[in-house]
Amino acid sequence: MILKNAKDANGAPCEVWVKDGVIRAVGYGLPAPEGEPVLDARGLTLLPAFIDTHCHWRTPGFTYKEDIATGSAAAAAGGYTFVNLMPNTKPVCSSAETARSVMDKAKEIGLCDVNQCVSITKDFDGKTLDHLLELPDDLRYISEDGNGVMNNAVMARAFAIATDRGLVVMSHAEDREISPWDYRLAENIETVRNCHLAEYYGTRLHMCHVSTKEAIRAIRQSQFSGGRVTCEVTPHHLWFDDTRLQYKVNPPIRTAEDVDALVEGIKNGTVSCIGTDHAPHTAEDKANGAAGMVGLETAFAVCYTKLCRECGLPLEHLSALMSAGPAAVMNLPAKGLVAPGFDADLVLVDIDHMFTVDAGKLHSKSKNCPYDGQSFYGKIMLTLKAGKETYRSPEFAG
Repeated sequence: MILKNAKDANGAPCEVWVKDGVIRAVGYGLPAPEGEPVLDARGLTLLPAFIDTHCHWRTPGFTYKEDIATGSAAAAAGGYTFVNLMPNTKPVCSSAETARSVMDKAKEIGLCDVNQCVSITKDFDGKTLDHLLELPDDLRYISEDGNGVMNNAVMARAFAIATDRGLVVMSHAEDREISPWDYRLAENIETVRNCHLAEYYGTRLHMCHVSTKEAIRAIRQSQFSGGRVTCEVTPHHLWFDDTRLQYKVNPPIRTAEDVDALVEGIKNGTVSCIGTDHAPHTAEDKANGAAGMVGLETAFAVCYTKLCRECGLPLEHLSALMSAGPAAVMNLPAKGLVAPGFDADLVLVDIDHMFTVDAGKLHSKSKNCPYDGQSFYGKIMLTLKAGKETYRSPEFAG
């Protein structure tokens, strides 16, 4: 097909020819090959579809909160065509068999590609690493998400194994002995430790949902020191501060000074990407103290409104944070750009459309959304995966 009448991230006219799921040409005034359909973008902004480095679809074990079908639908509605799932499921994803069952189901549904992380320690027991020696080559990402590895010796050995086997450590930085009385210190101490281990062993390390000014500073220092360290920030840690919202997430909503540090980390290149930490819960689980919120369907609008409208970040930079940046973190060489040879994973957004979030209309099975009733710019109008439509807003008539 030919996609016409779009604008790129800089506002310039843009057309794209897609064939066999791949972008064949990008330009302006492209001839429409005979017999191929034309999609009229109606002046909307065309971006590469989004990639989420940090997501929970609660499968297996917690499908009453989310399942692969509802997670896929939420992702597509948010402009995502690839997500990276965390292993804190039941059973914990500690094997290739469990990981592949999740990825195969997502492939069967077809709305969103998936990578399933494997736990750093077997079943989150905090000590057993033997399963890492047996991971096949298509499973390269390991995480103890929601926990963090407490024992320094165990984590050091995990980093050594990761370097030897070409694995990427994705770190939820939290010392759980400290977090009951000082969540800030809990994140900062594990951030420093893991950055040092990355430098010492030469391991690829990705720091998840960074939320404090000290953690951002430690990551930037590690990057300057040669550490192979990347990091993500979440939309909710950018939008909220602790004077605006009392809502349980982990890590917690921080201070306005921390928010400023995260924005500065984005502007100076310390931050590699946006990760939603989409964490569905039932109303009962939230009432009983569960940490987390859904975020796939609101991520672009929250980040566009905060970073571009309020903080002056170019849309091209935000696009990189949500597409090319996470593609690099996840080693997806054919994704993240609108360019010939790349997968035709595309999203049309109306950056001037202000809309109000209605949690009841979200595609996610769970509705734990603190943005409910708030208004943002940047509505997702159409999502294409490999050139095929996976989501269309009722308001798009292209």
